[in-house]
Amino acid sequence: MSDAEGSPAATATGREIWIEKYRPQTLSDIHGQEEIIERLQSYIDQDDVPHLLFSGPAGVGKTTAATAIAREVYGEENWRGNFLELNASDQRGIDVVRDRIKGFARSSFGGDFRIVFLDESDSLTDDAQSALRRTMEQFSDNTRFILSCNYSSKIIDPIQSRCAVFRFSPLSDKAVAAQTREIATAEGIEVTDAGVDALVYAADGDMRRAINSLQAAATTGDVVDEEAVYAITATARPEEIESMVTDALNGDFTKARATLDTLLTDTGMAGGDVIDQLHRSVWEFDLHEREAVRLMERVGEADYRIAEGANEQVQLEALLAALALREE
Repeated sequence: MSDAEGSPAATATGREIWIEKYRPQTLSDIHGQEEIIERLQSYIDQDDVPHLLFSGPAGVGKTTAATAIAREVYGEENWRGNFLELNASDQRGIDVVRDRIKGFARSSFGGDFRIVFLDESDSLTDDAQSALRRTMEQFSDNTRFILSCNYSSKIIDPIQSRCAVFRFSPLSDKAVAAQTREIATAEGIEVTDAGVDALVYAADGDMRRAINSLQAAATTGDVVDEEAVYAITATARPEEIESMVTDALNGDFTKARATLDTLLTDTGMAGGDVIDQLHRSVWEFDLHEREAVRLMERVGEADYRIAEGANEQVQLEALLAALALREE
């Protein structure tokens, strides 16, 4: 990544959090979202930035893209004065929209327009979103809004229709691996190929999680390897999940339950994390299609019950028991 050398982030102390130290400063530095970055760059090149709506899972570059746009529009020295960042999950009421956003939008600070970045905007109440819509209309001549959310369906249609919508996807394994290797090289850390693979698996498309895991694993020893990554991230090895499922499908419930107990107690995994890994790994197992379908059905049922507040261990054991009871 080009900001690994020469930028303020790169020259910061080694104690700095790496997700900030190595946060891309420009759009071209962002990994894994090439099509989106190309379209955003064209807006800047044409000096025609519309209201923007970024949706997608955590750690895929939404906030980084917003700050990079501000840096490229205003320059490194002036962007902070023209950029207002609010977190809607903390400040989600209508007063925030009426007071802070309107106060910022009314003021002028040199440029043609200022940018309001509203993170986690799907947490805004419906009343606040309606107020935001009117504010967007009122100050469209001197303010651009960038909204970030996990689920665009929670944003009211009148706001979506006023924005260019960009749907960020989970980052590819290749992009995550490349970024972690670059950071390891910049920090002088030895990381094995198996260690990178483990970081990629634990991250599941989330660059922030991958970088945090790399920094945490780097404190445990001289080499970041597979064992260090799985220990620091409380993530089960894929083969452990596969072994547990295979034992259950083969009718050995006792052995499958013992593996589950190890994951929950020794590894410290939450029941929801086990469900997530099961869901991710179903089609990677060497299972017949009928067995894979049965597993997906049981995973969905257990996930719903856990989300509704049922006991995690009981539901996961029930899942394994259902798999062990083969249909005739």
